[in-house]
Amino acid sequence: MRKKRALTTEGARAVRQKGYDDALEFALAIGLSTDYKNDSQAKKDVIDLSGDAHSVKGGIKKWQVFLYGLGRFESDHAFIVMNGIGALLAECINAFPTTYAKYRRDKVAAKERLRIPMVKLAEKLKERPRLKAFLNKSLFNGGEVNYLTVKQDEVFHVFLNKDVVDTLGDNLEVCNSRAISAGQMPEQKVLLRYNGKNLGELEMRNDSEIHYREVRFNMIKPKVMELLFEKIPMTKKFNDKVLMYGNTPRRFGRW
Repeated sequence: MRKKRALTTEGARAVRQKGYDDALEFALAIGLSTDYKNDSQAKKDVIDLSGDAHSVKGGIKKWQVFLYGLGRFESDHAFIVMNGIGALLAECINAFPTTYAKYRRDKVAAKERLRIPMVKLAEKLKERPRLKAFLNKSLFNGGEVNYLTVKQDEVFHVFLNKDVVDTLGDNLEVCNSRAISAGQMPEQKVLLRYNGKNLGELEMRNDSEIHYREVRFNMIKPKVMELLFEKIPMTKKFNDKVLMYGNTPRRFGRW
């Protein structure tokens, strides 16, 4: 199997710029000025006129929901108290040697150690309340972000945080990855699946000295949107560029 290539510095910069451009376009579409309020560190890409926060996502294939090192799981209270989820994510990181050089000398041993916490993590996330708590923290910073706003087909689709968490949490299946071809090792990831297809994955990022001992949570945009569109109906049109889904109209646009 061909190994996936990490983004180059230029590629990563282009992705970030596209994210900024999408957020600005959404802000203007809902009547904000070019100096709209935001707090990207807290996943608040746009703060609307009601003071509610939107995580604005575009892209074609994948969303990187988070990329965190050990310090995040040891210091973020929400992960610490999440029924052992934070501790297991830290255990996944600690399965790897402290330096990238040591890891390169014996990658197999580290990946073998990783299997144990990855299996435990999948078992915990199979419990739907824990899965929902994890999704709420990962996507909405524990509820501080009010909406998932997705640009698709040049239109912004606005979903309420609770609708998204409930839909994903009630429908996703959790399992570990398998070894499909020679040279692969099983149980290196936790997969989130719907109708037999991968929708999200938790995995280690260990591809360089810069990105080493980090946990990455990716979601597959087309599959996520397919599920959200299937389960959450469009309920109101804000304008030609902005559509609202589920319970979003109860608050969004009432300014």
